[in-house]
Amino acid sequence: MKILGLHHITAMAGDVAANVAFYTRVLGLRLIKRTVNFDDPSTYHLYFGDTVGTPGSALTFFYWEQPRGRPGSGQATATAWSVPADSADFWRARLTAHDVAFTEETRFGETVLHFADPDGLGLEIVATAEPDARRPWTHPEIPVAHGLRGFHSVTLTHADSGRTARLLTGAMGYRETARAATAGGETRVRHAVAAGGPGSYVDLVAAPSASRGSPGAGTVHHVAFRVADDADELAAQAEWRAAGLQVSPQMDRNYFHSIYAREPGGVLFEIATDTPGFAIDETVDSLGTKLLLPAHFEPHRAAIEANLVPLPA
Repeated sequence: MKILGLHHITAMAGDVAANVAFYTRVLGLRLIKRTVNFDDPSTYHLYFGDTVGTPGSALTFFYWEQPRGRPGSGQATATAWSVPADSADFWRARLTAHDVAFTEETRFGETVLHFADPDGLGLEIVATAEPDARRPWTHPEIPVAHGLRGFHSVTLTHADSGRTARLLTGAMGYRETARAATAGGETRVRHAVAAGGPGSYVDLVAAPSASRGSPGAGTVHHVAFRVADDADELAAQAEWRAAGLQVSPQMDRNYFHSIYAREPGGVLFEIATDTPGFAIDETVDSLGTKLLLPAHFEPHRAAIEANLVPLPA
């Protein structure tokens, strides 16, 4: 299986206006795509990322009126971005200035700031000395030198992470690179794929006493991994099936093609292609500036737009 790293992470939110303001104004991400949920066009599907929507930089959201979820076992419990090693002070100050509470730890020799978005979604900023060439979006209050590069890692929490680890290190081609005890006495094991580095890491936390998480606003819906193209995705589909997973057919998501399977610990995994990319229906300069609909929804554009709440400027 030729997985290249993380592709995107999709979470669930309640208040779309608060969500957009937090990710674009506080964290300085670019709104790179505004579209609708393919299964429910009454609600947005928004993508936030770096300057060009590099695979491995996009955090996306589904918006529904729903109670908050409960983070716990069987979920992706933290989404982490990469920043340069000397950016920790900048982000301490910025989070404080915006009244975003955070905690701090040293993890595998790197400074990690842990906080949450308005819906309670677990987020992290990792100040790392590892090279990361992804270019942050230009933000008037965030120097490019300190901007969020793209994903550093995702943390999956399980009561017993053994079966998930075997899937990652078996069919999916990951390798264990580090392990340590957490402050709570649990075990964190880092896995990398391909060339490694920011954007490749999956951390498994074994938390035997953790209660089972429940879905809702402030939780991750699925974690998507990168492959180059359709050929690699169809090969991955066959390998997942051989590993005993129930795998979806390939689906066209306009900006990438996807297959889905639920890993043994309960997290929904996706494999997404790097092609065709987010510039297929907009120029790089105009990414995220207008509502784009799947072709089968275009005849209903007026009704769809009338039901969507305006986004903050």
